[in-house]
Amino acid sequence: MQRLDLHTITQTEVIKQAVAVLAAGGLVIFPTETTYGAGVDALNPDAVQKLLQYKSRREGKPLSIAVDSLAMAEQFIVVNESAERVYERFLPGPVTVISEGKHVVAAGVESEFGTLGVRIPDYQLILDLIAFYGHPITATSANGSDAKRPYTVADILDNLSDKQKSLIDLVIDAGELPHNPPSTVIDTTLSTPVIFRQGETEVIKPTSTLELYSTSETETKAIAGRLLLEHWSDLKKKGVIIGLNGSLGVGKTIFAKGVAEFLQVKEPVTSPTYTYVSEYDFLRHGVAGQFFHYDVWRVDNIAEMERLGLRESVGANRVIVVEWAQKVAEYLQKVVEETGAKFVEVNMSEEREGRKLEIKD
Repeated sequence: MQRLDLHTITQTEVIKQAVAVLAAGGLVIFPTETTYGAGVDALNPDAVQKLLQYKSRREGKPLSIAVDSLAMAEQFIVVNESAERVYERFLPGPVTVISEGKHVVAAGVESEFGTLGVRIPDYQLILDLIAFYGHPITATSANGSDAKRPYTVADILDNLSDKQKSLIDLVIDAGELPHNPPSTVIDTTLSTPVIFRQGETEVIKPTSTLELYSTSETETKAIAGRLLLEHWSDLKKKGVIIGLNGSLGVGKTIFAKGVAEFLQVKEPVTSPTYTYVSEYDFLRHGVAGQFFHYDVWRVDNIAEMERLGLRESVGANRVIVVEWAQKVAEYLQKVVEETGAKFVEVNMSEEREGRKLEIKD
């Protein structure tokens, strides 16, 4: 592992050496305006696999790339109007913009949905490095999974295994960085832009209830999948319960099908209106579990819910979707309190703009 101190070496020399490491498929630790990042050539499959070994990448936390301009970004993503507005107003800066990927980067960089997060850092050294190199580099944080935010090189190295340390080829040491929060992450691929992580930059004013609009069944399914991806760690700990409310035909079963597709359930999913509950096994990226789909339209009391066994269905690696959840709201609240499962409520309605989904968690 080579270490370059920015206080004792010129930036020109740092860029020269960093480019050589990146071109050889190496992994570089570098400073940004938020935290230290871990970068490899995002177009080099072997380099990306090396980074994934270093990060021990978890489901629901995909990589992103750093570029030097919108023009470079457009080589790798589709920039819609929502994304263009964010680029014009907030970049360069601590904002990651998620767009539809063009599938040009190496495997493992784009998300499970084929989307790609892009950063234009407000850090001149890295902008110059990327411009000189001519390729995007990955822009994930340099800490290992679940480790503290890396504001110093020691924050990184003190929390890595020897194997992880051996994967680092070059460290660009800028000393202790200002303790800024990570970048704001905004998804511009849906009809309504969605913030998945709020950093210091407020792109959209956060609200207690997230309101999204879907203009197709495909988009409704995509929202379901991304919601579950956001709560993947909750799923693995104590399970997730999703309560769906809305009138007949508003898309509750479509949402449930989106959950099943994300979980890679193999059987066809239909609404269990007459059977009350359907159970499906799933296996997604090494996580095996069960998906329970409840329709409680004809349930009249808590005793019936107890006989359906919903409480016993809750647990780690289990997902429960309940259509007409408002009919058994009191029962669901008690189950959540007793089990510690994550509960998400989705209220669906038809509006002029499309299908409206109010998400509360």
